[in-house]
Amino acid sequence: MENFSLEMVRSEIANAGHVEQLRQFRDQLHEEFEGRLLLSHSLDWNKQLNQVHDLFIARAVQLAQHSLQQDQGLEAPVAFAFVLFGSGGRQEQTLWSDQDNGLIYEDSNDPELAAKSDVYFTALAERISDLLLRLGYPPCSGEVICTNEKWRNSWSGYRSMLYEWLSDPHWEHMRYLLIFADMRLIYGEQSLPGRLTDEMLHYCKQHPVMLEHLLHNTLHHKISLGLFGQLIKERYGEDAGGVDIKYGAYIPIVNGIRLLSVEAGIRETSTDARIAALMEGGWVEEEIAQDWLEALSIALKLRSLTPFQLEDGYYTTRGKLPADRLTKERTSELKLALRIGNELQKFVKKSVQKEMEKG
Repeated sequence: MENFSLEMVRSEIANAGHVEQLRQFRDQLHEEFEGRLLLSHSLDWNKQLNQVHDLFIARAVQLAQHSLQQDQGLEAPVAFAFVLFGSGGRQEQTLWSDQDNGLIYEDSNDPELAAKSDVYFTALAERISDLLLRLGYPPCSGEVICTNEKWRNSWSGYRSMLYEWLSDPHWEHMRYLLIFADMRLIYGEQSLPGRLTDEMLHYCKQHPVMLEHLLHNTLHHKISLGLFGQLIKERYGEDAGGVDIKYGAYIPIVNGIRLLSVEAGIRETSTDARIAALMEGGWVEEEIAQDWLEALSIALKLRSLTPFQLEDGYYTTRGKLPADRLTKERTSELKLALRIGNELQKFVKKSVQKEMEKG
C-alpha cells in the first residue's frame, strides 16, 4: 500500500485501545484499498486486504477478553481458538465481508471447570460479535457465527458435530462440512482446529464415498455462461443487465478447488494456496493450474468491483456487477474466467468419479 505499510497498520491496530479507534482506522483503510484495486494485481491486493482483516478481527478478540477481565474479573478458564469460515477462512474476504466465525475451547473433565468454560465463552462470544458489528462486519445471514452455540463449542462438541455430519451425509450436513473445510485459526490455540481438520480429511480418505456426497453441493452453483458462450445476466430489478459475480463466477471456482483439496488431503484453506498444493502434489498439470489461478484472479477482482453500501453502519453488497460496469474489457475477462470455471467443474466431476471407481 502506498500510504500505509503493513507494519504501520499492524502497529496502529495493536495499539488501539477501543473499538472507535479501530473503526475510524478501518474506514481509512477501506478508502485506501478501494483506490488501489485497479492499480494492483488482484491476488496481491486480496492478500494484503485479508492480512488487515485478520489484524482487525484478532484485535477485537483481544479487546473482548480484556473487557471481560476489566468488567467482571473473568479470564479464559481453558485454552481456546477463534476461527474463521467462508471467505475469511479462505483469506478471500472483500472490503465488505460479513462475520463467518466460530469459537472452539478445550474440554475439561472437571464439571465445575466445564461450567465455567460455558459461561465464559458465551460471554466472550457476545462481546467479540458486538465489537465486530461496531467495526462494520455484519452478522452472517446463515448464522455461522460464534454467538450460535453450534459454532461455539468445546473441542469434543465440535468433533461430535463433525461425525454427525459425516455419518448422515444429507444435503444440509454436506453444506456444513464444506463450511468446516474452510476453517482457519485467527487467534488462540492452533491445535484445536488443526486436529479437527485432520480428522475430517482422514475420514474422507478412508471413506471416498463422501466425495460423491460433497460433489452435489459443490456443483450446485452453475457458471453464469450460456450454451452459446453468452453471459447469463440478471433479468429483473435494480440489477437487471448485470451479472452475479459471487454465485455465477467466484463461488463455483472456489467450491471446485476446495473439493479437489479435500480429495487430495490438502490442509491449505486459501484457494490460490490450494491450487499450488494440487499442482505440487501432481493432482493437476501446471498449465491447468495456471488457468485456475487466472480465473480466480479475475473473479476476485470483479467481485471487489461490485457496488457496496453502508447499511446501519455495516459494509454490504449484493454481489452483482451492474451493466454500466461491464465494459468490453471486463466482459472479455469475465467470459475467460467463466470458460475456465466450466472446465474446472468438469475436471472436478471426473476426478471424483475416478476416485469412486478406485475405491
